[in-house]
Amino acid sequence: MAKVAMTVNGRKVSRECEDRTLLVHFLRDQISLTGTHVGCDTSQCGACVVHMDGKAVKSCSILAAQAAGSDILTIEGLAANGELHPVQVAFKANHGLQCGFCTPGMVMTAVDMINRYGARLDEKTVRENLEGNICRCTGYHNIVKAILAAAEEMGAAGKQAAE
Repeated sequence: MAKVAMTVNGRKVSRECEDRTLLVHFLRDQISLTGTHVGCDTSQCGACVVHMDGKAVKSCSILAAQAAGSDILTIEGLAANGELHPVQVAFKANHGLQCGFCTPGMVMTAVDMINRYGARLDEKTVRENLEGNICRCTGYHNIVKAILAAAEEMGAAGKQAAE
């Protein structure tokens, strides 16, 4: 057993866990954040995407001990002051989900993508960056539409803040 400490959604947490515990299981089983889903356990589907130190990672491919000392952001930590994150709003407004199982990973991937590409984000780039995320319901059209709408909204918000 190892004592693992990290910051999750702005809150310092520390728990004992087996050395082989994956980050996804640490989040779900040790600190009860079940928004991060376990889909395939092989790093193929993207349902487990979280942000570690500001970058999207598949939490099923990282040991909790590897994340020790890191800043982790999960889907539960995106909303602020009771307001959904612009990507969450865009997924809702553009019907970017159906069953919802892949949605947390898609949203976390989208936030990372928008942070990395900003105004340079286009449909081709979105589709290429979604290759590591699987949705079995939507055919991706509305997911891509939602990400582009969120990128536009976030860009517009950034421009207004700068003015």
